[in-house]
This record gives sequence, C-alpha cells and structure tokens, in this order.
Amino acid sequence: MAQHSTRSAWRPCAGGDSRVTLPPVARHSKTVRQRMVALSRVIAMVNDKGGVGKTSLVANLAGQLAASGYRCLLIDLNRQANLADDLGYRDDERDDQGAGLLMSVIAGRALEPVTDVRPGLDVVPGGARLADLVPLMVSRVQERDREAFLVLADILAPVAEPYDVVFIDCPPESTILTDLALTAARWVVMPTKSDAGGLVGMRLVGERFALARELNPDLGLLGSVLFATGSRSVQVHAEVRSAVENAFGGRSPLFAASIRHAERSAQDARRLGKLAHELEVEVAAQPAWWTALRDGTGTGGRLSTTAVGVAGDYRDVAVELLTLLRTVEEPAAKTRAEAMR
Repeated sequence: MAQHSTRSAWRPCAGGDSRVTLPPVARHSKTVRQRMVALSRVIAMVNDKGGVGKTSLVANLAGQLAASGYRCLLIDLNRQANLADDLGYRDDERDDQGAGLLMSVIAGRALEPVTDVRPGLDVVPGGARLADLVPLMVSRVQERDREAFLVLADILAPVAEPYDVVFIDCPPESTILTDLALTAARWVVMPTKSDAGGLVGMRLVGERFALARELNPDLGLLGSVLFATGSRSVQVHAEVRSAVENAFGGRSPLFAASIRHAERSAQDARRLGKLAHELEVEVAAQPAWWTALRDGTGTGGRLSTTAVGVAGDYRDVAVELLTLLRTVEEPAAKTRAEAMR
C-alpha cells in the first residue's frame, strides 16, 4: 500500500515537559487537525469483557497485513501483555513490560516502538509497568480534567504517519486505559463472542465511546467482529447486530467475516509464539500422520490442522477491514482534492 503522503507531520511541544504537550483543544485547532490527520489509521480494538479475542485479532490481523507488505504498529495497553505471547517476545530483550510506554506518557515524548518483531511489524510493548499508568492518569485528570486523556494521541502522532495501520490492544475492565485509547483512535473495532458477557462489554464500550467523542469528535465505529463462534447462523449474527445497535445508538455494522472456534490452534499459537498464518505454513510442511506412524516418529506434538481454517478467517477479516477503510476514506479524499482545485 502506498504511504499516506497527505498526512501532516505532528510534533509535540518542545522541551519534553508533559505539562505543556497537551494544549487546550479550542485554542489550537490547527494543531488538533494535524494530529487527527496523523492518527487517521489508528484502530482501537476494544471490548470491556476479557477473553473475546482482542489480542488475537490485533496480533493476527497485523501479522497478516505485515506479511502482505503493509507497515503496522501495535500499541499494547494491557498489563498482562498477551501480545508478547502471541508474537513470541515474552521475557526477551525486547520485552520492557511497558516501561517505555509509561516513560513516554510521563515525559510527554514520542513513543519508541520495538522494530521488526515481524518484518514490517513494530510494537510498543505493554506489561506490568502499566499498573503505574492508571494512578498517574487519575492524578492528571484531577489536575487538568478530561483533556489529560489526549496524552496518548500526543505521543503516538509523531510516529504514526509511516504506518499503514496502527492497532491499539485495549485491556478489559479499565476505563482509564480505554479512554486513553479511544481519545487517540480514529476507529473502533469491537470483537465479541455471542455470549452475554461479550455483549454486555460491548454496551459498556458504547458508553465510553460517547464520552471520548467530546475530545475526539472524529472517532467512529468501524464494526464488530464475531470471535470464536461455533455457529455462523443468521440468528447469532442478528443478536450481535442488535447488541451493537443498542450500544451505539442505531448503528449496527457487523463484519461479514468471523473467526471460528478452534481451541487447539489457539493453544498451539500461544505455546509457540506463532500467528495463525505462520502455523498454516508449518501444518502444510509437517508429514501426514500415517507417514509419521510408519517412520516411527509418532504423532505427538503435531500441529492442529484447524490452523489452516483459522488463518483463512483472519485473512477474510483483514481484507474486509481494508475494504471498509477505503470505503470511508475515499469520500474524504475526494473532498480534499476538490477543495485544492
């Protein structure tokens, strides 16, 4: 994908003082517009319920896009840092447990991603150090009101422009960190399961979404993705669509593609630090089970062949995501071009 050359560069205020990097919105409309352009491909993956596929979707969508030549950046706001497991960098030299992200917030300086966790895929790691971020933000909100939540947008914007897509992996049940993500994002994607917990979590996101739009009026809902579903029935999709509609005031976008339930493949992925499309390649390379038995090597440790179907599901979601982005961006690009004539 061609880089977005129409984006304007955004730079935080000089000096690195976090007290002066967040100008009041009303006084700096040009600065705000520059930041919004720089963050126009930032997607927050949000659901207030845990275990609905947020991290898996972030890791696998970015991995598939990066493998196809897109440049992707991941921001891990989760103290559990499950992205480190999915991408295979847990406890190695790249895993700073969120210290870099925390220090960027404290100092008001641009984020410093870990580069090439996969070719074309960079990551700002999360982890245990993010436990200090919540009380810090509580203190700042008391001092500056809700404008304090602009800090993530402020430190992300200087590095966002070269990337085709930026994903923010949001933690469950943390309104402070969710508000940070929603204030920095252009789009929201909500994974959910068809159970009651995932749908309730979606409603809670709807409440945070409305509040975030006070600071980030361009924030939009790109859609909801049905995750780990054992059925693709019309009834299941209708229930999820109705839940999105109730949470977001009448809008009910639901991705046509969904991710199937495949517990064995999910276990293989976390155990090996590999993504679904990487397991797909390894599944194709492993000998047939009867060949392994004939050769006396046994069938222990074999990868589940369901990885092939799961990888296909992630590909379908990635294609639909890019199609949706192009659909919503083309009218804006046409308007800008006409204004320049």
